[in-house]
Amino acid sequence: MDKNQVYQDVLNHYSSAAKATDADYSKKVAEAFGYSEAELTSIPKDANLGLSCGNPLALAKLKEGETVIDFGSGAGFDVFLAAKSIGSTGKAIGVDMNQVGYPLDLDMLERANKNKEAAKAENVSFVESRITDVKLPDATADCIISNCVVNLVPEAEKQLVFNEMYRLLKPGGRVAISDILARKELPPEIRNDMALYVGCVAGASQISAYQQYFRNAGFADAVMVDTNSDLNIYTTARTDGEGIPCCGGTDSCNTPKPKAKNVDYNEWAGSFKIYAVKA
Repeated sequence: MDKNQVYQDVLNHYSSAAKATDADYSKKVAEAFGYSEAELTSIPKDANLGLSCGNPLALAKLKEGETVIDFGSGAGFDVFLAAKSIGSTGKAIGVDMNQVGYPLDLDMLERANKNKEAAKAENVSFVESRITDVKLPDATADCIISNCVVNLVPEAEKQLVFNEMYRLLKPGGRVAISDILARKELPPEIRNDMALYVGCVAGASQISAYQQYFRNAGFADAVMVDTNSDLNIYTTARTDGEGIPCCGGTDSCNTPKPKAKNVDYNEWAGSFKIYAVKA
């Protein structure tokens, strides 16, 4: 796939998600991936768009006063939860892309900043940037989190994401992310299906490739654990099939219907917890 077309389609898809509202769907998805009722009610109601594939904060173990960066922060879901763990002396920074020539994604950053105002979260900020080239100084973060975003980066640029993680972490800093990885090699009818790409499946890397990205960036190793979560929640949680902010829901978010019909997401991909430390 052409990388510029991939970015365009991803932006269109998630701009649509930023405008959509289906609180019941978003709650079901978040709960399916480990978020508690207490967590979901503690953040602005418009921060959860149902785009998760895990709960990276359960792995991050954030501490008071730390700086955390969220790669692909969307409307701020994990950023606002992180802000509560790091306290007033910490910093929670969300990074979301918004590039000249792709104006639709303005909706996502605008929504995130409105949520910040609603939450009165003084320790939260949002940065307009692709996660392949983050506009922040070296050694900024104690922890980097991400939730179902790295799989959306075109394969030709995925290594840049891991390079940025390494650059932005302080020595001893950690990566704690949730992402969808391929269980086996994806066939062309899935790999080349843009609806399944923006739905977080077609762009998923295999475990061995993901490990190599970490090593190439400078990390000694990474621990990856399959959560065995049901990825079909993206379709079973849907109510009307229209305008739902989805990760895997393929008939919504203004994306075309996939060529691969009746895809069982669990057959091809899984939700993984991923952890690495910068030496």
